[in-house]
Amino acid sequence: MIDLFRQRIVDTGRLPLFGFFVAFIVTFVLTRVNVRLIRANVRWWFRNVTTGDLHIHHVVFGVVLMLVGGVSSLAVPDPYVGLDLLSAVVFGMGSALVLDEFALILHLSDVYWTEKGRTSLDAVFVAIAVTGLLLLGIRPLGFEGVTPDPGDSTLTGLYAASLAINLALAVLTLLKGKIWTGLIGLFVPALLILGAIRLARPGSPWARWRYTPGSRKHTRAVRNEERFRRPLIRAKIWVQEFIAGRHDLIPPELRQRGTAAERTRRRKAARAQRKAVSRARRRAFSGQRRKNTVHFPRSRRK
Repeated sequence: MIDLFRQRIVDTGRLPLFGFFVAFIVTFVLTRVNVRLIRANVRWWFRNVTTGDLHIHHVVFGVVLMLVGGVSSLAVPDPYVGLDLLSAVVFGMGSALVLDEFALILHLSDVYWTEKGRTSLDAVFVAIAVTGLLLLGIRPLGFEGVTPDPGDSTLTGLYAASLAINLALAVLTLLKGKIWTGLIGLFVPALLILGAIRLARPGSPWARWRYTPGSRKHTRAVRNEERFRRPLIRAKIWVQEFIAGRHDLIPPELRQRGTAAERTRRRKAARAQRKAVSRARRRAFSGQRRKNTVHFPRSRRK
């Protein structure tokens, strides 16, 4: 095992990437354990980092760590492998903290425990998958063991053509709404061919441009989505919530709408109550006037 690690990781110069990979996974797991314990309000655990009324999200610490790790890796000379590895570890820790709150950056709102917060987990899983493939030595948009030769124009042209074709297939696959197939296909070109040939997901840009509602392709796409894609999505959500906790809070925009609707309802109720009180006072005042009025009998005409 040690010899294999030395051959595949150390001798190939992937030790900093391995440190980044391990630090990323460990930091993400510890962060999720921390936030789940904070959410459970465990007495003996830490609390959110606050300054007055300001809640400092851990994405802030992640940005600082990424900056320190990135600048350090640029400043460290090449012979110092240990320092380069340390910089990669720091950068991996910061990347995990940032991607764990990727949904907050994307929506510019605190959607961490809402349904939109699952976007952060998708970003983390993509980062782990891509880094793992790079760690195995699989090249994106190319073929393993194929290197362009400046002296051979034919081989260089074929290599450039393969890169262009793979990139075009990746863009087409992503436009069809197949995010995972497109990203993993950058490393496994066969997946790009399958993703480009198969039907697009309903609601994707390609489906909106090419599939008329009610057409045969649109009907097949909806049927495939309900039959195959939905069970996979439910399984993915189960895995995500098993790892990271349930995303079951009300989104901030709906919460704000509910608050506004509640304020409107209260204003209407208060207005109706004031009108009722005013009518009751007018009735009481009218009754009191009638009661205090002296009626003199009219004299009969002779």
